[in-house]
Amino acid sequence: MKEEEDLIEDQDGDESFEHFQVTADPGQAPLRIDKFLIDRIPHISRSKISAAAKNGNVVVNGMSVKQNYKVKPEDEISLVFSHPKHELKLLPEDIPLDIVYEDDYLVVVNKPAGFVVHPGHGNYSGTLVNALLHHFGYLPKNEKSDVAYPGLVHRIDKDTTGLLVIAKKEDVLSNLAAQFFNRTTQRLYYAIAWGNIEDDKGTITGNIGRSHGDRKQMTVYPEGEEGKHAVTHYEVIERFGYVTLVKCKLDTGRTHQIRAHMKYINHTLFGDVRYGGDKILKGTTFSKYRQFIDNCLQILPRQALHAKTLGFTHPVTNQWMEFECPLPDDMVQVLEKWKVYVKAKGTD
Repeated sequence: MKEEEDLIEDQDGDESFEHFQVTADPGQAPLRIDKFLIDRIPHISRSKISAAAKNGNVVVNGMSVKQNYKVKPEDEISLVFSHPKHELKLLPEDIPLDIVYEDDYLVVVNKPAGFVVHPGHGNYSGTLVNALLHHFGYLPKNEKSDVAYPGLVHRIDKDTTGLLVIAKKEDVLSNLAAQFFNRTTQRLYYAIAWGNIEDDKGTITGNIGRSHGDRKQMTVYPEGEEGKHAVTHYEVIERFGYVTLVKCKLDTGRTHQIRAHMKYINHTLFGDVRYGGDKILKGTTFSKYRQFIDNCLQILPRQALHAKTLGFTHPVTNQWMEFECPLPDDMVQVLEKWKVYVKAKGTD
């Protein structure tokens, strides 16, 4: 999928800007284009798509279509407007970066919580991409990558911390993108999940797609009727009775994958506001316990998820490279509080 600003010339010679472009899969079943686009464009409503179609801004194979158009296999679908896409006016910004590794071809950074990876709805500046453009001057784009922003090979959520690799050259970007697509990279995440996970190890398999009830949430479609194939392996690191520290390994890289998969098995990530993890999901009703949880959530007001390990083959040297970064302070502090709580509870 390509999401970047292309300048196009229509039949009347007016300039228009491509805000979104996607090619339907070869096996795409007939589906109204408004439903098709809602599933693929974050933060858009059916009314906006309807208005765009009415104004001739929904284009399929070079022709404007109405909102009831049925998408067919391999259709080339675009949203085009007479104004440039705001969030794609990328400007360099002097924002500090925690650089774990750097050479002439790529850089690995440790992203803090609250740092948006790339510009998007409601976040038009102050992102990792803005910072990267300031530090490196130029970063390549990969036309064939799902992530079309400069240098980005993959991404993690705003409030998830941890490791990201960024390419400095076009061929490096293409090589790394292929590694991620072919699942030859290694990505390990540490998470604090609600509940005492029964099995020491397990695998969660289930298609992930946008929720019909809340477009900002992803949900699991276990029968594969919607969404994209997703596989998450988990292993218990330490148990604290009402929460569990787990290590997750991704076979796929879907939006909110760990967050959606863990909720699906009734172990929502601790502190995850989007998925209800900022409520007490396990434990007692005692006021002392509620106060303890409130204190933990004040320290960690986000999903307890950290991209701890990242491994890939260097596109130029062909050497296997693996990086680790320690858990962030907020997760460390909360885990220490749980250790003290469990120890005290055991002596009551």
